[in-house]
Amino acid sequence: MKIRDYIPMREDFSIKSLLSFEKTAVNILLAAVILGFLALFVVGVAIYLQHGHHAYNVTREHPWGLLIGVYIFFVVSSTGLCIVGSLGDVFGFKDYMMISKRAIFGSIVTIVAGFAVIAFEIGHPVTMLIYNVVSPGLTSAIWWMGTLYGLYLTFMIVEFYFLLNNKMKKARIFGLTGLLVGLAAHSNLGGVFGFLNARQISNGVYYPTYFILTAFITGIFIAFIMFGFRYKLNFPENAKKLLMGLAKIQALLISILIFFVTWKMLTDIYGGMPNRAEVAIHILGSWTFWAEVFLAMLIPLFLIIKDMGRNPIVLFWASMGGMIGIFFMRYNLVHDTQLKPLQMLKLKEYQLAPQWIEYFPSSTEIMISLGGLGLCMLLYYIGTKAFNLDETH
Repeated sequence: MKIRDYIPMREDFSIKSLLSFEKTAVNILLAAVILGFLALFVVGVAIYLQHGHHAYNVTREHPWGLLIGVYIFFVVSSTGLCIVGSLGDVFGFKDYMMISKRAIFGSIVTIVAGFAVIAFEIGHPVTMLIYNVVSPGLTSAIWWMGTLYGLYLTFMIVEFYFLLNNKMKKARIFGLTGLLVGLAAHSNLGGVFGFLNARQISNGVYYPTYFILTAFITGIFIAFIMFGFRYKLNFPENAKKLLMGLAKIQALLISILIFFVTWKMLTDIYGGMPNRAEVAIHILGSWTFWAEVFLAMLIPLFLIIKDMGRNPIVLFWASMGGMIGIFFMRYNLVHDTQLKPLQMLKLKEYQLAPQWIEYFPSSTEIMISLGGLGLCMLLYYIGTKAFNLDETH
C-alpha cells in the first residue's frame, strides 16, 4: 500500500480523537462545577448550623431572603416541567412523547432541590413535618403549599415509575392527578403572596394565575436546555419538530406574560395609591427588573418570532439566558414585596423611618443556593445514566 492510502484513516482517527477529547473536557468541566457547588452547599450548611439565621442577611423588616426566591425558582421549574411532560403521556400529543420521561424526572429533581434549599430557611424542618400532620393549619396558605407539594412529589415519582415500565394507562392516571395537584400547589404558592393584605404591591388575585403562566414558560426553557445537552446541539428531525412546536407555544405564553406584567404595572401606578404606586415606580427603576424583562421575555420572544422557532440552537442559548431571567423574576418577586417598610416597623425611637428596605444576600445564602443548583444538576446527571429517559416504542 502507498502512504496516501493511510491518510483517510489518519484523518478519521484525528477527528474521533478530537471529539473524544472535547467530550472528556466537557465532562470534567461539568463534574468540577457540580463538585464546586456541592462543596459550597456543605460549607453554607455548616455555617448555618453554627450560627443559625444570623448567618443570613434577613431582618425583621426583610424576613424573606434569597433562599425563599431560590425555593420558588425550583418549584416553579418543577411545575413547568410537569406541564411539559404531561403534553405527551397525559394529553396524548404524540410529538411530545419523546420528552415525557425526561421532563417528569426533571420535575422530581427540581422540587427535591427546592426542598433541600428551603429546609435551611425553615429552621426546624423535622418539627414542621411532624406538626404539619398532627396539627394542620387549614386556614394557612403555607400549610396547604407544603402539603400539596408533598402529594405532588409522590404522584410524580409514581408516574415516573410507570413511565419507565411502559405502563402508560397507569402513568396517565397518576400523571393527570399529579398535574392537577401540582397546579393547585403552585397557584396556592401564588396565593401566599396574594393574601398579604399588609403588602399592597402583592395583594390580589394576580399571582395565583401568574405563577401558573410563568411555570409553563420556565418548563419550556428547561426543555430546550435538556434537549440541547441530550443531543449536544445536533438535533434530530423529530427533536426539531418537538422544539419548534414548543417554541410557538412559548411565543404565545410570553406574549400573554408581557400583557400581564404591563397591566400589573399600570394598575399599580394608576391613582397613586400609597405603598403601591411608589413601590411600582421604584421597581421600574431597578436593573434586576429589566434583566427579568429582557432575558425572560423580550429576547426569547424576538428570537422565536424571527424564524418561527426553526433554529433550536439559537433558542437553546436564548433559553439559557431565559432561565437567568426567570431567576431574577423569582428574586424580584420576594424582594420587591418587602421594599416598603410596614407602618408598625417604621417607628423607631430617635430614628428617622427608612424610605426603602435594602437587602443583599449573605455569602451563606449564596452558597446554599448554588449548592441547591449543584444538587439538581447531580441528580439529573445520575438519572440520565441510571434510567432510559428517551422515548421507547
